[in-house]
Amino acid sequence: MKKIIPLTLILLLQLSFTQKEVTWVAIGDSITYLNDHPDETGNRITKGYMTRVVEQLPNIHFINKGFNGWTAVGIATNIEKLGLQKAVLYTIFLGTNDWWGSKPLGSFYDYQNNNGASTVYGAFRVIINKLKSLNENAKIVLLTPMQRVDFVYINDFKNNAYGSYKSKNGQQLEDFANAVISIGNYEHFQVLDLFHKKGMDHSHLVNFKRLKDAASGQYKDYKYPDFIDLPFNPSTDEYPYPVKAGNITFDGLHPSDKGYALIAESLVKIFKKLN
Repeated sequence: MKKIIPLTLILLLQLSFTQKEVTWVAIGDSITYLNDHPDETGNRITKGYMTRVVEQLPNIHFINKGFNGWTAVGIATNIEKLGLQKAVLYTIFLGTNDWWGSKPLGSFYDYQNNNGASTVYGAFRVIINKLKSLNENAKIVLLTPMQRVDFVYINDFKNNAYGSYKSKNGQQLEDFANAVISIGNYEHFQVLDLFHKKGMDHSHLVNFKRLKDAASGQYKDYKYPDFIDLPFNPSTDEYPYPVKAGNITFDGLHPSDKGYALIAESLVKIFKKLN
């Protein structure tokens, strides 16, 4: 009997999720999209979270379905046009653009009753229904949106936005994160809660934001929350996040290599538990 048990354990491990060939479709916004487009970050990153995951779990092969600037509502509305395919594993990493774009969050009732893509809750139901139709046995993992501070797009300074430390049109980004958590709990999906993850809060996203001091006119490095509401002129000012300013993000919103590594580390732990 002592010889049989170790052999049985070995066989079980060989049949586990992390041993089989797995196709993973990663659905998301620019945070997902940038995995394959580091040139669009000013080469501030080298690789995103999907590449980092498959480096540790080489039996998994990812398909990048990240859409730059898109919302859950937008993806749900266009769900039949996205070329989604049958896979063993799906991840959904959305919500931050819905919050900034003032898409209505709606209520859990919209999810339960499949009320369509007019709210974020309803949009998630549309997306998840589509994935289940492709493979009813697929594993689905949800990621909440991350916290964010003041975003300035490295390739267009006029594309900027304040952080999730305050509401946008009466909605808090945390409410969108909690919506993802509630959907995951209802469906018994694994959820990676990045919004509440230790070390990924507002104070850790950037080391500082470089802005002109109002009194002297000289540039000064301001830590969070000291830079909140300080003026930034996209037409005349330097980029407020030099390389040394980056920490979990490189621009206040999108993960740096450090941030992507943290996401990948957490996903690897989750994927190893799936079977």
